[in-house]
Amino acid sequence: MKSIVFVGIGGATGSVMRYLLGMVGGHYFKGVFPVATFAINFIGCVLIGMLLGYFGKHEGLNPQLKLLLITGFCGGFTTFSTFAAENVQLMENGNYGMLMANMLGSVVLGMGGVILGMKFF
Repeated sequence: MKSIVFVGIGGATGSVMRYLLGMVGGHYFKGVFPVATFAINFIGCVLIGMLLGYFGKHEGLNPQLKLLLITGFCGGFTTFSTFAAENVQLMENGNYGMLMANMLGSVVLGMGGVILGMKFF
């Protein structure tokens, strides 16, 4: 139960940060290209990389802190960071077929899911 609380706190904080950065980015960068989302996804990827690297080198750290920051905050900030980190893991493990299937499948099915969902209304 304690782990769920840590993930929830991190997720809520990450979601609020994504919202605030999206508002600021949308205010300053108006146009066709989604600059705010693009920047948030990049920042999230750098952050999850830093956290994975840090926790990988400091294995004795509190596992709840990892849940708070990686699963919670980064997951709430952008799931794209998790998507990218999992793809890097597939690449590092030499699972190139699964890497391509995950990358292409996620994008194509994700967009298809949005289109399908929009057709309901």
